[in-house]
Amino acid sequence: MDRFIYLDNAATTKTSPTVVEAMLPYFSEYYGNASGIYGIGVKSREAVNHSREIIAATIGARPEEIYFTAGGTESDNWALKAAAELFRGSKNHLITTRIEHHAILHTCEYLERAGIEVTYLNVDENGLVRPEELERAIRPETFLISVMFANNEIGSIQPIREIGEIAKKYGILFHTDAVQAYGQLPINVEELHIDLMSASAHKLNGPKGVGFLYIRRNLRIRSFVHGGAQERHRRAGTENVPGIVGFGQAAKEAAETMKARGESEIRLRDYLIDRVLKEIPYTRLNGHRTRRLPNNANFSFQFVEGETLLIMLDMEGICASSGSACTSGSLDPSHVLLALGLPDEIAHGSLRLTLSAETTREEIDMTVEKIKQIVGRLRGMSPQYEDFCRHLPA
Repeated sequence: MDRFIYLDNAATTKTSPTVVEAMLPYFSEYYGNASGIYGIGVKSREAVNHSREIIAATIGARPEEIYFTAGGTESDNWALKAAAELFRGSKNHLITTRIEHHAILHTCEYLERAGIEVTYLNVDENGLVRPEELERAIRPETFLISVMFANNEIGSIQPIREIGEIAKKYGILFHTDAVQAYGQLPINVEELHIDLMSASAHKLNGPKGVGFLYIRRNLRIRSFVHGGAQERHRRAGTENVPGIVGFGQAAKEAAETMKARGESEIRLRDYLIDRVLKEIPYTRLNGHRTRRLPNNANFSFQFVEGETLLIMLDMEGICASSGSACTSGSLDPSHVLLALGLPDEIAHGSLRLTLSAETTREEIDMTVEKIKQIVGRLRGMSPQYEDFCRHLPA
């Protein structure tokens, strides 16, 4: 493959070579079923438990509070549906936000059809929940608050500690979708009063198809997948041993490099943001300027269609993503950007660039230059931009 610049790490990351190396023996050498009582089965089970211990340590949890799943989407579904089932007949209200991942929003829609009442909190212009509004939304029948740790599109980091304290104050379960935050930000579930937390391996240089749900001890939620006794009778199905081993290795590496990697990504992210905002007029940064994921920059370019910008960047060998959902067949702009108060025409002109530890300043410079050229070309073909310029003061 020709050289390209990969700036879509919020979508997925490259699997680390050391993660692949750790996984390989469990495909061909220690391939036993982790439920088996013979040698290679025991070896697989030990590897699964070792990864469980590694991951638990990264969030201040106990190993028995970590349950492996097929990814963040399954973990989100499990958390919300099981919490609703736990309180069936006694409480029927949950609180979330308008900017959650669709794994949460679509699950909430499903629960609403089953009779659960859902409050969707608005966010401010930076994509942040106001804790006082959340507290006002609580009812006697509220059983769950689900607020993502950091947004997957705009990178804004929510006031998780304050939300956890409110949930604890009222005796309400608190779930956070930490798929984008885990491995990027320090997380301690005890200090933040988190009861349920979702994460996924492929966001931190681990393999696809494996995630975990943290379930606070003594929280008696039921199994989501039935058919076996795996994961202590809470998640049936033969364990994805290579994937779990890879997740453990990726979590270990992410924890060890988090501080230095984060500082490096923030410097490069801020350099990118400064260049784009200074050099491309009629552009806005989406999300909080500083209270955002270290590797996330999301822009809206006025008078530009985001999907066309993406296609033209791809032709230049630059991989990015848009705030728009057009690529999935929808013509609607991002629900996240609309929740910030952006009009449709500006939300449609959005671009998300997410860095990795391997991203270089040279790559950022090349990307900014290409964006400048493409935005200029697209605006030059835009009747709206032409009309806008005609009415500018002389």
